[in-house]
Amino acid sequence: MAAHPVSVLITGANRGLGLEMVKQMVEAPHPVRKLFACCRDPDGPRAEALQTLAKKHPDIISIIRLDASDLCSIKQCAQQVGSLLGTGGLNLLINNAGIMVSATLEQTTTEDMQNSFNTNVMGPLHIIKEFLPHLRAAAKASGMSGMSTSKAAVINLASYLASMEKVKRQYTTFPAVAYRISKAGLHMLTLCAAEELQKDEILFSLLLPGWVRTDMGGKDGEIDPPESVQGMFRVMASLTEEHNGAFLDYKGNTIPW
Repeated sequence: MAAHPVSVLITGANRGLGLEMVKQMVEAPHPVRKLFACCRDPDGPRAEALQTLAKKHPDIISIIRLDASDLCSIKQCAQQVGSLLGTGGLNLLINNAGIMVSATLEQTTTEDMQNSFNTNVMGPLHIIKEFLPHLRAAAKASGMSGMSTSKAAVINLASYLASMEKVKRQYTTFPAVAYRISKAGLHMLTLCAAEELQKDEILFSLLLPGWVRTDMGGKDGEIDPPESVQGMFRVMASLTEEHNGAFLDYKGNTIPW
């Protein structure tokens, strides 16, 4: 990344895009100094690749348990991160964790909707609120004017499926009602946060990774995780106050709401 945040936190960091973000951040020519890689089960089999990376970069990576659907877990994570950050605060928070249920409106259950909202909307909401003191501390400590991901920023990973303008073209192929609605909620949350917290000079943007070949995206995706993450990092590095509340893809294109 051209802009170099000192401290970064990534949710859902044990696989897919989250794991690729960790890899590229620690293997970059100018790696971050502190990277908090968060996931639900740090000691489980799905976190083995992340644990291996952490062993290679013990001075940079801290693996911390965070379940985005559990407020208690989020609070504990924020306290643990705070104890490791120092006075510099948290420069960049990437809300990557999410779940997807592929079902039509008639198939979607109350549990599907509740689980999707708990992880995809309430999770980022609680995470933003609990880490807000650390983001504010970073904004104040930076000594920089304006907004950027090297100062204090929250990047929420977006989805094409949440674009209301694209529903007619996509719905028949991939309904995923609970996912679409919850991601649309995340988009509104991002806009609200951008408006409310611009006084603190904390940048909020939505970033679309593209259709990526991951466990969630499936094998028919258009791109692989390295290409998606490289693109997203280039976009993140270019963000300024003009992009506060923006909805962009990994190439920097503006996406219709």
